[in-house]
Amino acid sequence: MSINRIQFQPGLSMPDFLKHFGTEAQCEAALEKARWPQGFVCHCCRASGASVFIVGSHKMFQCRACRHQTSLTAGTLFQSTKLPLTTWFLAIYLISQAKTGLSALALKRYLGVRYPTAWLIQHKLMQTMSERETTYTLTGHVQVDDAYLGGELSGGKAGRGSENKVPFVAAVSLDDKGHPLRIKLTPVTGFTLKAISSWAKSNLAPNCSVSSDGLACFNAVTQAGCQHHPIIAGGRKPKELPEFLWINTILGNLKTSLGGSYHAFDFTKYASRYLAAFAYRFNRRFQLDTLPTRLLVAAVTIGPRPANWLRLAEASS
Repeated sequence: MSINRIQFQPGLSMPDFLKHFGTEAQCEAALEKARWPQGFVCHCCRASGASVFIVGSHKMFQCRACRHQTSLTAGTLFQSTKLPLTTWFLAIYLISQAKTGLSALALKRYLGVRYPTAWLIQHKLMQTMSERETTYTLTGHVQVDDAYLGGELSGGKAGRGSENKVPFVAAVSLDDKGHPLRIKLTPVTGFTLKAISSWAKSNLAPNCSVSSDGLACFNAVTQAGCQHHPIIAGGRKPKELPEFLWINTILGNLKTSLGGSYHAFDFTKYASRYLAAFAYRFNRRFQLDTLPTRLLVAAVTIGPRPANWLRLAEASS
């Protein structure tokens, strides 16, 4: 059996991670570098240069120009946290390295925190991944398919009309050799021309060449300046459709990932985060060793995401 160069990456081992981020001082230094890579910049007046004070056991920065004071975590995802940074950094490592995802229950056990705390950490980091993914669009040749999250509820509607099923668009861009570059997994209101037009304008670059199984709604990608090439499946099974090899492979891996990591979650509220977390890891699969650092930078950039805001998932998605 040939060795898959993605699967056999060295990655960042746990001993290496602990060597660089095993103490609070190391985590503070890494957070400061991620937040101000060129040195302190005041959030209020954008001036550089600060006086540093130690308040308790943490640094406090005071701008030399406007005297505004800020802590290391203020204005970041970690704002107002009472947890040690070592706990946050370990969560970043575990979630970024888990190929098939990591449930809040498993995270609770690894971190030694209460379940609500683990859930909040998980959703803050998944929201970070989600917002990072929205900054990218797919280019070139793109395969798309319609898919659903969730199953039928006992006593509820069957099939696509089930109240527990969330429709989403799965899309993968391919290079000239037909290898996958990036994926997008995006919940939509339904498979209508209006919904797909809106999705395409947000997620596809103009002039994309889009292949679908011929579902009528995907004709709407032309409204985003893309070409549409429907390929009628004609009742063939996925393995008999080489034209959709990668999109079917990705959907199969997604199903395995969610089914193996989570007993259940609220599909209607949180689908976008779970899908985005899978896409985030896939799209950075060639850089496993740098994933924790990249997620840290994203967490610093995103700003605060309080618990109440996260639970209003309809607004935060």
